[in-house]
Amino acid sequence: MSFKIKSLIAFFFISSFAFSQEGIPVYSDYLSDNYYLIFPSMAGAANCSKLRLTVRGQWFDQTDAPALQTLSYNGRVGEKSGVGAIVFNDVNGYHSQFGFKATYAHHIMFSRDEVDLNQLSFGVNVGVNQSQLDVSEFTDTGGDLAIENDVNHASYFNLDIGASYNFFDFSLNAVVKNVLETRRELYSAEFESDNLRKYIVSGGYIFGNADKILLEPSLLYQYVDETKESSLDMNLKAYKNLEMGQLWGGLSYRKSFDGAEFSSGGGTNSQKLQYITPVLGFNYKKIMFAYTYTYLLGDIQYENGGFHQITLGYNFACKPVKYECNCPAVN
Repeated sequence: MSFKIKSLIAFFFISSFAFSQEGIPVYSDYLSDNYYLIFPSMAGAANCSKLRLTVRGQWFDQTDAPALQTLSYNGRVGEKSGVGAIVFNDVNGYHSQFGFKATYAHHIMFSRDEVDLNQLSFGVNVGVNQSQLDVSEFTDTGGDLAIENDVNHASYFNLDIGASYNFFDFSLNAVVKNVLETRRELYSAEFESDNLRKYIVSGGYIFGNADKILLEPSLLYQYVDETKESSLDMNLKAYKNLEMGQLWGGLSYRKSFDGAEFSSGGGTNSQKLQYITPVLGFNYKKIMFAYTYTYLLGDIQYENGGFHQITLGYNFACKPVKYECNCPAVN
């Protein structure tokens, strides 16, 4: 009996987590003026140093619901360098991870003067993750003490390497997450993959008049190397300058190109991950506040509640002169 229970538990966790992303989950927090959280090449790319705190909560009416907290800093050092640091804590039921990333970026300016934005950037994250799988609270283990008292830990080192190009109102970013092959042996030494690599590319352009309303359509595509899964974010943000600050908001739609099968009405259907995320933010002097709400689409959902996220930011050590462009992520 214990062998069957072990097999079922192993199958559940292997299928749910073994090929899932390690490191900071890619949600929609990058839309809250925090592209550095995904792309290390954005460390020090803006004309201000940036401090960002993000708290994300899901399914508040459920015990041990997923939750994520991130604290990040990035800023310019000298004329051509940027540095940054990220601390994050991610909890998802019996699985959790805590990590730290240190960033160095190099910026190459092609501008004729300080107010023209034409910048090519390269960046690398050096990170340490500690993952944990806690099965000590499983309610039905068949009396198997090896399962009832087991908490597995795995620590590993990895790299993210990326590049960004900012040219006036246009931006393009790319990164390879978890470049190195890593043996964690947290879930199953036999089935767990060494390949945690993920590729992410984003691009956007800003239209409009700064005295009226600015519109920023953008895309973000991500691809998981091991499972060949991919998804696309389609985003639209709007900015309005007011006397006391800047009001901005937008809408993001994420669609996965890979579906999961489920039984329905005696047959089998397939559902792809889809969700929409409205975001609303306000900049007052050096302080930034943003709120996002994510709502899942589709017939199969865990609960009706969505995912709430709050981001607080502080900008400091800003350059006295801004770039002559409509580029909120850099100016």
